[in-house]
Amino acid sequence: MLRRGFLAVRNRLTVDDVREAATALAERALGLPELARARTVAAYVSVESEPGTLALLDALHARGVRVLLPVLLPDHDLDWGAYTGEGSLGRVQHGGKMALFEPIGEHLGPDAVTAADVVLLPGLAVDARGMRLGRGGGSYDRVLARLADAGAHPALVMLLYDSEVVERVPEEPHDRPVHVVVTPSGVRRFTDHPDDG
Repeated sequence: MLRRGFLAVRNRLTVDDVREAATALAERALGLPELARARTVAAYVSVESEPGTLALLDALHARGVRVLLPVLLPDHDLDWGAYTGEGSLGRVQHGGKMALFEPIGEHLGPDAVTAADVVLLPGLAVDARGMRLGRGGGSYDRVLARLADAGAHPALVMLLYDSEVVERVPEEPHDRPVHVVVTPSGVRRFTDHPDDG
């Protein structure tokens, strides 16, 4: 199984590997023009050996960017809350799955994501076309459908390890390519964001 293979590689990373990659990812992501001009960014809190996001979230918050973070609902859809620093997060255990760090303040509703200028998408890999391999839960497929239904066109950005940019991943009819992937060694663009004309 493809997903298991990517997860196995991540699980072999040391704490130092993850921390060093997170620092490099934050530096590279903060240099993106999409994030430089963003007023609202929908992101997520990395867990376990995922490419780290906390340094980036803190830097965006310090810039005055409104950072929205997901709250997993029982049906696997996502609600959203504002990130105002690490103190605004709580550890939430979802059944037998991994514990997630979620915003503990006011929930803004699933449609809050449609106000984002940039959406950071979690995932396990991206291919040469910009197609994303998610974890398989479908939460972000719903987010992408919600954005499309609302006529919202945020920049879609992924943070990955270098080895997770691959030639091809399986694609479903509803999948949409991301615009940019950031890895510790660089930035790769796939499709132009509609606002970049």
